Amino acid sequence: MLTRLVKMTFDKDKVDEFVALMEENSHKIRAVEGCQYLQILQDQSSPNVFFTYSIWEGSFYLHQYRHSALFKEVWNHAKQGFIAKPEAWSLDKIIEHKRDVVDRTTK
Repeated sequence: MLTRLVKMTFDKDKVDEFVALMEENSHKIRAVEGCQYLQILQDQSSPNVFFTYSIWEGSFYLHQYRHSALFKEVWNHAKQGFIAKPEAWSLDKIIEHKRDVVDRTTK
């Protein structure tokens, strides 16, 4: 598994355009082979800063997506609003903690 984190900083006038782009395409990205999870996150203190947080079955699938027509279309549209160079990280999970879930359903 591979976690991909991408930070993008947009011109404030392009924020709504980026959100609309992601609303239109995030389900398509999530449907790409090998994509296990996708979130689009917005910074609370700087609303023109966004992150994509995705989990992939492996680097092969991320590489395959990054060379697809879908990626090129979305990225070419998104980058028109950038005011800073995007930053990206490919990460391996080292430690994970999950809260135990207790089923409190009564019969």
